[in-house]
Amino acid sequence: MEKPDRKATREERLAAQLRANLRRRKAQARQQTDSDVVLPKPDPGG
Repeated sequence: MEKPDRKATREERLAAQLRANLRRRKAQARQQTDSDVVLPKPDPGG
């Protein structure tokens, strides 16, 4: 079994990775919404 201090460092590392992943996903979502604004959908009747 892991020592308490090793477990804490592992949890901190995992929490940091989750935060980084969330930031990356938010940036990708923002980029996607920005590209939707820049590139309007073509007119289907047109």
